[in-house]
Amino acid sequence: MFATLWENSRGRFHEEAESATRTPFQRDRDRIIHSSGFRRLKQKTQVFVAHEGDHYRTRLTHSLEVAQIARSVARRLGVDEDLAEAMALAHDLGHPPFGHAGEDQLDESMHDYEGFDHNAQTLRVVTRLEQRYPTFDGLNLTWEMLEGLVKHNGPLVTADNPVSSLPAAFRDFAYLDKLELDQFAGPEAQVAALADDIAYNNHDIDDGIAAGLFTIDDMLTIPLIGDVFRGVRIEHPVLDTQRTVYEAVRRLIGLWIDDLCTETLARVKKYNPQSAAEVRALPEPLISFSEEFEAQQRELRAFLYERMYKHYKVNRMRSQAKRVLKELFELFLAEPDILPPPLRQDAEQAPKERRARLVCDYIAGMTDNYAIDLHRKVFNLESMI
Repeated sequence: MFATLWENSRGRFHEEAESATRTPFQRDRDRIIHSSGFRRLKQKTQVFVAHEGDHYRTRLTHSLEVAQIARSVARRLGVDEDLAEAMALAHDLGHPPFGHAGEDQLDESMHDYEGFDHNAQTLRVVTRLEQRYPTFDGLNLTWEMLEGLVKHNGPLVTADNPVSSLPAAFRDFAYLDKLELDQFAGPEAQVAALADDIAYNNHDIDDGIAAGLFTIDDMLTIPLIGDVFRGVRIEHPVLDTQRTVYEAVRRLIGLWIDDLCTETLARVKKYNPQSAAEVRALPEPLISFSEEFEAQQRELRAFLYERMYKHYKVNRMRSQAKRVLKELFELFLAEPDILPPPLRQDAEQAPKERRARLVCDYIAGMTDNYAIDLHRKVFNLESMI
């Protein structure tokens, strides 16, 4: 009814022959999976730095969880599963190493050069930095994919936010004005955005307890979360902590999905959209949680913010991570001759603002482990011995 129809895709900005075996959105998904940026997500942080342990989520495992949830929701709502999955797999491609600490530091380092934004960097990755094809830069994704990646959090251009206020990495895209920036994204992008919320809210519960930052008992007063954990304990009183957490998180993901689908179907009944274009033009998102569920999510996020994201152990990791990226950025900006080729040639010849963006791209593409190892090599004199 209101799904994005692959047969009516607006196509790609660089003309290519269609695949004989895949829809355009399946082809987008495959291009993302085969990209170097996607592979590097395996050692990029969610909350914990990659070397802290093998059991915590990384950007890659998070993206896979989001994709699984997005497909489940898309199937229930009758929208295109492949497009929702592709959107979920690509949504974190612009994240630098060390999670939000890395993003904060790159934005600070780029303060005089129009800043850094991971959503804008995702667009830059898929339209410019991936260089795999002979006749164009980027992955040449469909219009629907690019539109969804750019606007998955809502319209970019409003009365208070003109195009000139957007991050440089958005404005540098030659076809940005063709992405209908004053409207919402299509339904599959909206599904992927909320699947992201479901995934990180629930896996942060799992990772936080596993890391010893808080306990099950600490969460019992949080609406919905506490009820689910109590229910698991009542039904399985001798279950160990790990299995209790897994069972509770499994149930919570189901509750999140049920609420999302119920509220969305209520909005479908209210607005009766007949196409993806009508979904984009609505005055509010079509895909949404209920107000009650949003309130419960806010309480969970407040808890996680205080007990996990601001925990002193996490703050120590953030401090170390920011120091690594700050020092790498300053070194490469001042001494571009130590950058690897061909980046070195470009950076040496570029004016300082462009050089800063090149250095930023280089650092943003690093994994946690690569950034740590590189910092050790260029700043530790013992590596010369």
